Amino acid sequence: MRPPVAPPGWSRWLVPPAALSVHLSIGQAYAWSVFKPPLESALDLSGTQSALPFQLGIVMLGLSAAFGGTLVERNGPRWAMSVALVCFSSGFLLAALGAASRQYWLVVLGYGFVGGIGLGIGYISPVSTLLKWFPDRPGTATGIAIMGFGGGALIASPWSARMLESFGTDSSGIALAFLVHGLTYAVFMALGVLLVRVPAPRGARGPAAAGASDGPQVSAREAVRTPQFWCLWVVLCMNVTAGIGILEKAAPMITDFFADSSTPVSASAAAGFVALLSAANMTGRIGWSSASDLLGRKNVYRVYLGAGALMYLLIARFGDDSKPLFVCCALVILSFYGGGFATVPAYLKDLFGTYQVGAIHGRLLTAWSLAGVLGPLIVNWVADRQEDAGKEGAALYGLSFSIMIGLLVVGFVANELVRPVHPRHHLAAPKEAADDDTAEPAAR
Repeated sequence: MRPPVAPPGWSRWLVPPAALSVHLSIGQAYAWSVFKPPLESALDLSGTQSALPFQLGIVMLGLSAAFGGTLVERNGPRWAMSVALVCFSSGFLLAALGAASRQYWLVVLGYGFVGGIGLGIGYISPVSTLLKWFPDRPGTATGIAIMGFGGGALIASPWSARMLESFGTDSSGIALAFLVHGLTYAVFMALGVLLVRVPAPRGARGPAAAGASDGPQVSAREAVRTPQFWCLWVVLCMNVTAGIGILEKAAPMITDFFADSSTPVSASAAAGFVALLSAANMTGRIGWSSASDLLGRKNVYRVYLGAGALMYLLIARFGDDSKPLFVCCALVILSFYGGGFATVPAYLKDLFGTYQVGAIHGRLLTAWSLAGVLGPLIVNWVADRQEDAGKEGAALYGLSFSIMIGLLVVGFVANELVRPVHPRHHLAAPKEAADDDTAEPAAR
């Protein structure tokens, strides 16, 4: 599929809505927990089993982004969005078949494996295109798109819950809900497929796209051989681990912290706390990423990692004394979590250029796959061990918070080690010219 080149006069501000339609759809993944209790009841599953489709989906997100990034760069955003549409929607349809026939392995295969490929390809599909359209505001552009992934659950969670109330929570009702999700997201993502355009090649570009390929350009294969890539990999992994550790256990955590207080946290208040965290995650993506255009990428990550460690320290020392302090610190940590995701494409563009930034971003997202397992594992494993030792309340989390502080310090040091990429890794100028020459016919 040939990348669709924008005609003269086409507004670059049409690209963020195209990206948003894909990211808002695949952001449904964060609302998977809505389906967990009905699935456990209808298919007689344990909590661990019902989490498997989501876990496999996150693993496949990282793997498909890593291995499919080069294909995304080669074939363009429309091809990538189309693949994401087919995989994500058909994953829901397979899961619907699995629920209807009570074959749990089909739910795992559909939502986790096939849908997870759609997550990964869809996540990286607009990044390179946005950075080429907005070389003057890369953080803002990617923040708008990746904000959708954080905000998708805010739409999907109540929508899915209402659907299950209407259709029922038995296997037939779950299957019908999966079917409606698959078809609806296919239509919504198709809007992005039809709308997206790539900028015209060099020489035919408007002022907005000028400068998109200025500066050093590094291929994806060469980027993974640089220390800068692995420093950023550590930075992303540590920042995500710290954020997802709170996100995954938010409701029981705030309940445990204030269980012995005069005003314990009710189940509905805990659910409201989870919704606030999702909002902080979403607003942090656009807010902090936009701020990075002014403050610089390295400085913003200093804030994420340094201030993040301070927030964890405040919760560990004083969190059980004050609900406002606990909530505020958790919201700041989740805003850093979202901001880290949204800022890293612009950080990659600064270091490696736009030549294959989508493919490089895909390889970097393997850090997310590890962090998605590591964060919840640390918090849950430590809490279980502390409970076995007879501890309760806030004491269940003290050790895991100390571990998170240590991980954030490791990330802070890795960020300090990031330096400009050595010129020996840059593409030779004739190669860049050749690449543009090969793209030229598409505009004719």
